[in-house]
Parts: sequence; C-alpha cells; structure tokens
Amino acid sequence: MSWTDERVESLKKLWQDGLSASQIAKQLGGVTRNAVIGKVHRLGLSGRAAPSKPARPAFKAPRPQRPAATAPSAPRRIAEPVAAEAVQTPAPTRYVDEEPGSATVLTLGAHMCKWPIGDPSSDGFTFCGRRASEGPYCVEHAKVAYQPAQAKKRSGGSDLARSLRRYI
Repeated sequence: MSWTDERVESLKKLWQDGLSASQIAKQLGGVTRNAVIGKVHRLGLSGRAAPSKPARPAFKAPRPQRPAATAPSAPRRIAEPVAAEAVQTPAPTRYVDEEPGSATVLTLGAHMCKWPIGDPSSDGFTFCGRRASEGPYCVEHAKVAYQPAQAKKRSGGSDLARSLRRYI
C-alpha cells in the first residue's frame, strides 16, 4: 500500500476531525493503525480538534425506586435497641491442652504458638499450640526463634594484616 496524495489529504482531514488512528485505518482501508500513526508523525500533524471518544454509550444501571413514605411527619428509627441479654460474647480462643504439638491448621487460634512440629508433608504434622506471649510463638519457642546478636570478638593487628594481604 502506498500513500497517494488523495489518501494523505483524507488522512489529514480525518485526523483534524479527531478520529483515532484505528478509526482512520478502518476508513482508509488496507492500512494499519501503526501505519497511520507513523504517517501522522512524519507529516508533523499534532493539533487535533477534539479527542476521540468511544462510539458506545456508557451503560448506567437503573436505580431502584425508593419506597414511598407512608407518614412523612413521623420520625424514622435508625436501628432497634439491642437488649443486654441478646448480646452474645464470642467464645474465648480454646488453647490446646498446653501440650506442644497438639494443634493443627484448623485448630490454631490468634494467640496460639505457631511453631511447626514435624514434616509438613507427613500426616503427623502439627503446631505447638501453647499460649503465645508476644508474637507468633510461645516463650520457649520465641527463645529459639529470636537469638540475641553475638558480640564480635576484638581482632588484633595480625587479623587485620592477614585480611589486607589478599588486596595487596
């Protein structure tokens, strides 16, 4: 496909009308959207009349109608008051018998130790399940998981000289 003078004039007019490159390519026929963009760039066409907009209308779902008020002068209630007896407190988290290794994925609660015990691919895999103090582990497993940083030993001059030899 070659750009004839007629096609270039048509391209300029459609571009100034605000059509998109793909819309222009469809109208000209035998040319791709990228070819239109390239030709517009080479011609130096920059200004457009208006940005192109999709031809399809935006769909808005119809709003449900409001029920008609029977007595406009009557005050409306926001919510029914709840009786104290009707309020149910959630059951406290049931800790497994403080025996490590007795909790499963299904029985783990928010404040239970999540230290894995055993091989995850085996059927006997469990979690510790004891009461967790702060964080995900019980006191015993927290001591194992969070080791204090070891203090560095003071190295003498011979260690420094030995480490510098590899750079000399």
